[in-house]
Amino acid sequence: MIKNYIKIAWRNLLKNRGYSSINILGLAIGLACCLLIVLYIQDELSFDHYHEKKDRIYRVIHDWKEKNGVETQQVWGNAAVGAALKADFPDVEKIVQFSGQVSILLKHGENAFQEERVFYMDSTAFDVFSWEFIAGDPQTALKAPYTAVLTETTAKKYFGDSNPIGQTLEGGVTGGRAAPGIYTVTGIIKDVPTNSHFSFDALLSMNSFRQSWSEVFNQWGYVDFYTYLLLPEDYDITKLNKQVPDFIERHQASQEGKYSIHFEPLLDAYLNSKASRQPGAVGSMQNIYIFSVIGFFILCIACVNFMNLATSRSMERAKEVGVRKVVGASRKNLIVQFMSESLLLVIFSSILAITIVLCALPFMEIFAGKRIGLTSLFDSVTVSLFLGIVLITALVAASYPAFVLANFKPVKMFKGASQSDAGGAWLRKGLVVFQFGLSISLIAGTLIVFSQLSHLQQTDLGFEKTQMLVIDFNYDDQVLQNLDAIKHTLAQQKDVLSVSASRSIPGSYFPDAGTQIELPDGEMKILIQALFEVDADFISNFGIQMAAGRPFSREFPADTLHSLVVNEAAAKLWGYSDPEKIIGKRFAQWGREGQVIGVVKDFNYLSLHQKVEPLTLRLEPLSSKFITLKIQNTGTLETVAELRHIWKSIAPHRPFLYNFLDDSFNRQYESDYRFRRLFSAFSGLALFIACLGLLGLATYTAQQRTKEIGVRKVLGASTFSIVKLLSVDFLRLVVIALFFAVPLAWWAMDQWLNNFAYHIAIKWWIFAIAGATSLLIALFTVSGQAIRASLAKPVNSLRDE
Repeated sequence: MIKNYIKIAWRNLLKNRGYSSINILGLAIGLACCLLIVLYIQDELSFDHYHEKKDRIYRVIHDWKEKNGVETQQVWGNAAVGAALKADFPDVEKIVQFSGQVSILLKHGENAFQEERVFYMDSTAFDVFSWEFIAGDPQTALKAPYTAVLTETTAKKYFGDSNPIGQTLEGGVTGGRAAPGIYTVTGIIKDVPTNSHFSFDALLSMNSFRQSWSEVFNQWGYVDFYTYLLLPEDYDITKLNKQVPDFIERHQASQEGKYSIHFEPLLDAYLNSKASRQPGAVGSMQNIYIFSVIGFFILCIACVNFMNLATSRSMERAKEVGVRKVVGASRKNLIVQFMSESLLLVIFSSILAITIVLCALPFMEIFAGKRIGLTSLFDSVTVSLFLGIVLITALVAASYPAFVLANFKPVKMFKGASQSDAGGAWLRKGLVVFQFGLSISLIAGTLIVFSQLSHLQQTDLGFEKTQMLVIDFNYDDQVLQNLDAIKHTLAQQKDVLSVSASRSIPGSYFPDAGTQIELPDGEMKILIQALFEVDADFISNFGIQMAAGRPFSREFPADTLHSLVVNEAAAKLWGYSDPEKIIGKRFAQWGREGQVIGVVKDFNYLSLHQKVEPLTLRLEPLSSKFITLKIQNTGTLETVAELRHIWKSIAPHRPFLYNFLDDSFNRQYESDYRFRRLFSAFSGLALFIACLGLLGLATYTAQQRTKEIGVRKVLGASTFSIVKLLSVDFLRLVVIALFFAVPLAWWAMDQWLNNFAYHIAIKWWIFAIAGATSLLIALFTVSGQAIRASLAKPVNSLRDE
């Protein structure tokens, strides 16, 4: 019997090739979208799971609480905590510390590259983390000073196919983390997996850092390190957390409760960490929830579409059902028969879905910023999830049409009566409302995402962002010694309007500094604030406006050692709502004392995800890492080529590394742009599938009203009136869907917008556009079927056979 069912099902599919193709395509797209979302989410959830000891690895989170109640959490903290933890808690098996990410010029022969993804790392790293060695001994690779472990790709970049072990790399200056020297390659590891919360191209021995700057490893106030712990099997972390207050009191009693620590599991680092100053990029659990819901929505829309298309064909099968029942077919036999047909469609859809996914995988890196290989697709977990989704989809999508067809009454069929009942009609209409409600929500969400990201690009950040060319010379001593002459030479280029040098630029790394400023009552209060070390031209070159006082000036020699500029947020934090009143107040910061000479207007030196934080600026050009040139709009390519030529003459030992400030600043929003691409793509596909469902219901309705249309045409009804008759009901359903979609979309996108300190307000016209778009698409979808029905000859619709 099963063979017979399949044979009949196959013949019916071939008989209705157009219907079968649309049904298979709609469900295949839905399944493919769902599978792609599963792969994306699975990759996001897999971060750091490749470490064998992942469940035993924790990291130290440093907590600061100011008197005004402001609390700060950072992963980035002092080095002293590591040795103290090891001494006080012998249960801790291993402690590994590494520096903040450094930028270093590495040379080997003619090969010289500025490496941006480098850390100074303890030799215990390979006892804690599971990075696979290709060559070298993990126990000794980073023990000796001036040793280096390279990834496979980095090793090939410098040494080609020759054996790198024992060869050397010349390391240039790395700013505050000063450990220049000759590094011996002692290990090669496979490239760090992409699903790691921090990645690197090279590791340098922490003992290199210790030799060049040993005092900072005992300073609780110096912040430049990450600390990770390896705990014993089945160790209760709450036991360690309970001892933290006593631990802090023993080592940091002078902090008076302002400083503490807590421990965070490694597996929470990527998606669930609230701490700032991460060693690498972080993900968003909220985005995972959003895409999970989108995947579920798309699958629901595909299933509804499948059912509507199946039931829309039921009238053509009515007499077949009647004949089968008369000759003895049971209800069970009919259900199995029609379930077989539906299941066959689902199987074909599944095969097509996998084909679509295989074709789409190469584009995942463009859309999602991830490279997902075939191994992930055929992973046992992925296969199990997909089979589960297909099975559930098959049962849900195939059961309703099968039961509807099996319930047809033979007597009514032979009399020509309609099998449409009020309950079935309302169900189908309800499904269309459901489909378009979800689709309108996704369209509105897409418009809000586009509007917000457009807002990010158009918002006045308080500084010049366009046509600002940034040269990264990485604290090079030779450049710093001739900084004024180099700036003067660059400024002579005809398209260069102005030049400045600084350690930090908006969107880049900046240090925090303990800063004391005199309060209105005369008390000196210390707070930890962001610090930009700049030259005298920085404020004017970036077009930053003054709110009070004056900027740094060469006309005031005291500015070099005894002057400080703050932003409005910093002035308010120290109790000066009127920026004029902080001018002349005393300050002390990093060995300098003097007066506050100016207040700049707040500018967004961080992304718009965050509010403008308090900032201090001090004149210290010899700490610079960047030279920033404001250039004219015209001749950009020629200007860059000319600047490259000039650079080779003034700094031949350094590569000409440059970028435009707006490009580098906007990299902070890369994850938001990826979210937009994915969201809009899946929304478009969901709407396409919903339109197929609407086409199914339009077909079903046109079939039901064939005789009515024939009678109306005989009595003189025009094509327009018939199209209107068949279309209005569907458009009414879309309007109803709009009322359900608006509150859902508004609530969901309001939650998403809360991730931005500066965001748009959700406007009514966004939902008007979403609704109008859906109405137009629905009208286009339905009118085609309506016109076809209206043009049919009445004589064909009014006869029984």
